[in-house]
Amino acid sequence: MPNSLKTLGEYIIENQTHFQYAEGELSRLMNSITLAAKVVNHEVNKAGLVDITGASGNENIQGEQQQKLDVFANTVFINTLKRRDIVCGFASEEEDDFVIVPEEEGGFHHKYIVLIDPLDGSSNIDVNVSVGTIFSIYRRVSPVGTPVNQSDFLQKGRNQVAAGYIVYGTSTMLVYTTGHGVNGFTLNPALGTYYLSHPNMQFPQTGKVYSINEGNYVHFPQGVKDYIKYCQREEEDRPYTSRYIGSLVSDFHRNMIKGGVYIYPTSSKAPKGKLRLLYECNPMAFLAEQAGGKASDGYVSILDIEPTELHQRVPFFVGSVKMVEKAESFMAMYPHEH
Repeated sequence: MPNSLKTLGEYIIENQTHFQYAEGELSRLMNSITLAAKVVNHEVNKAGLVDITGASGNENIQGEQQQKLDVFANTVFINTLKRRDIVCGFASEEEDDFVIVPEEEGGFHHKYIVLIDPLDGSSNIDVNVSVGTIFSIYRRVSPVGTPVNQSDFLQKGRNQVAAGYIVYGTSTMLVYTTGHGVNGFTLNPALGTYYLSHPNMQFPQTGKVYSINEGNYVHFPQGVKDYIKYCQREEEDRPYTSRYIGSLVSDFHRNMIKGGVYIYPTSSKAPKGKLRLLYECNPMAFLAEQAGGKASDGYVSILDIEPTELHQRVPFFVGSVKMVEKAESFMAMYPHEH
């Protein structure tokens, strides 16, 4: 790795002023997340060697089988955030409820909460496909000095102060924003250091890739069916290419670099959609907007949705702005489906 490349630590220090109210918290919080990610990355990379793949036999709050690495990643992130004495609470896709974190002295004076999907796409682990971690950071809204409550976690996505993901792929990358653009950092495993490799990441205005699980076509709303047919039509710059990995982080990451749209709509099998607003859609929507892209539920911006429950699901359209807007134009023809 060239010596001229900026490390994540150097970048955070140089840009501390971008993190509103920061008094060193961002640096410590990001260090906690990246440290936990290194531990998870190590386990992901050796998943084929030891018995940590496959289902653990437990179900999470959504009724899905928890994968063994899901449970491991969840434990790593929770313990790291607790030990660093930096957050006042967190919520995880793998936990039934949010967790209150008192300070070592027993008080509640920290300002930030973290919401996390510890291992997104973990069902792909067994077949060596990229998976990731998604995180979202908010400033608490309850009074400092009191334990956090549900109102701290049920905030609109617009209130996020930072969000990002780690993709455990052919190389391990951290991509994050504090509301001043999106930057990508690649892990040098020999040194255990993240280097700025993708400064100022931007979605192309349009692309030629659509990412959706077409196997569920018959279950999709009519607006989505019409958009898929539009993507497949042979005219102008179409047909588009269908690329669907099944790991949100991987599909999003590819589309941000190359241009494309990712759609996980409602269906007759999942009438509210499948992805979680707080752990997946809000952080990805924040990143998308900061990278010049767009994210919606097909009708309204994801970041403007008022959450009503921790594990709320929503349909998700995200990617290159012109492609998302075209998909929304098809959805607008069926307002009764909203």
